[in-house]
Amino acid sequence: MTSDELIQQFECGDTPAETFHHADHVRLAFEYLRRYSAIEALERFSNALRRFAAAQGKADRYHETITWTYLLLIRERMARAEGAQSWEEFAANNSDLLVWKGGVLETLYRCDTLDSPLARRTFVLPDRGR
Repeated sequence: MTSDELIQQFECGDTPAETFHHADHVRLAFEYLRRYSAIEALERFSNALRRFAAAQGKADRYHETITWTYLLLIRERMARAEGAQSWEEFAANNSDLLVWKGGVLETLYRCDTLDSPLARRTFVLPDRGR
C-alpha cells in the first residue's frame, strides 16, 4: 500500500483495527509529517485518530500526550536526518520509536503522569527528571 493510500484509508475509517498496531501508528504519523507542516500534521493526525478510536467504540482510548509526543519525536528525528528518508530508512534508523511497551515514553514520562486524565485529554510536557 502506498503512503497516500495508507492516509486515505485511515481518514476514511477503512483501516482494520485488528491490523493497526503501534508501529502502524508511527508509520502513519511519519507519512503525515512528510506531507504537512508539523502543526497541520498534529491536527489532521490527532483528529483522524480520535475518529478511528470512536469508530471502534473506544473513544476514551485516544491519548493526546502520547499522540503529540510521538509526532513531535518523529518530526525532530526527520529534521535531524540528512535528506529525505523513506519509511523503511526512517524505521531502521529509529527503531526505538517502534517499541511500545518499555519504549521511549518511559524515558520521558513518569507512569503516573501518562496514566492521568489530564495527560489523556491535553498535551503534557515530559516530566522525567523534574
